[in-house]
Amino acid sequence: MSSPLDDETILARGAETLSGSHGTADAAERLGVLGLGAMGEPMARNLLAARGDLVVHARSPRPDLVAAGATWAASPRELAAQSDAILVMLPDLPELDAALEGPDGLLAGRGDLLLLIGSTSSPTGVRDLAARLADGAGGDRRILVVDCPVSGGVDGATAGTLSIMIGGDADAAARASALLAPCGTPVHLGPLGAGEVAKACNQLVVAATITALGEASELAARSGIDLDTMWTLLGRGYAGSNLLSSRKERLVAGDDSPSGAAKYMVKDLRFAADVASATGIHPALLPALRGIFDEIVDAGLGDRDLSVTRRLTADRHASAREGVGDYAES
Repeated sequence: MSSPLDDETILARGAETLSGSHGTADAAERLGVLGLGAMGEPMARNLLAARGDLVVHARSPRPDLVAAGATWAASPRELAAQSDAILVMLPDLPELDAALEGPDGLLAGRGDLLLLIGSTSSPTGVRDLAARLADGAGGDRRILVVDCPVSGGVDGATAGTLSIMIGGDADAAARASALLAPCGTPVHLGPLGAGEVAKACNQLVVAATITALGEASELAARSGIDLDTMWTLLGRGYAGSNLLSSRKERLVAGDDSPSGAAKYMVKDLRFAADVASATGIHPALLPALRGIFDEIVDAGLGDRDLSVTRRLTADRHASAREGVGDYAES
């Protein structure tokens, strides 16, 4: 049985991937980014700053990225024609399927292509897509797929400190790791789909943590405790986490204005349930978390930030909210 890895070993493994014989980024390799949403745009900025060039495409033009030096592709086909590898930062595989097909789709281009799937998606779905693309490429063309979901939120995407979970064969994963290094720490975790399994585990922990933080915040507020003081104190102990650090001010202020949309956790937890079923696990916590995030969406709060878990707790017991300030609606 392998021994657990400490933080230094994990970081070293990422560095080895970048500096090893299979992991050195080819300076001539052309990189594109498809999808420039809350995560995709800051990642693209870091990639552009590190490389000096980048081809991008999204539903809406990004003149600020073009002004910074990026090349705008008018369609997925044009993006593929100008890229050797494409980082896909779309919500899920159905959106990628739509971008692949048709006369203006990615598959209409020519030449080999490495697809780096950064969405939180089904591990099985990623493997099925890779098999379909391998079978349908035709001729000498190769389309390789690597899954590379990320964790760290918009803050991590902006700072270039994301945890990047890589799944795929060794050579393709090494290429992906070298290309994505400006965005954070990429680590190859195993065969295709391994990154998505790790992301499912990540989202299970995130969902549980933000639910606990939301409920605890409302409990403390109704007990007359100053939330800023409490979370500053508890953040120094076992209750501390990166999630608390990033959401503390929101929880204190009741500010769940749109940022990391809570509705995406519904699909993420569904994928976690799929992994649990495939591995013969019967989780106790996961079904409860799925129910909570279904409730958030059903209440019309799915576009709010994950810190909406405090609002959900309050709304379940609205009559008891005397002395508690209104929630921010910005």
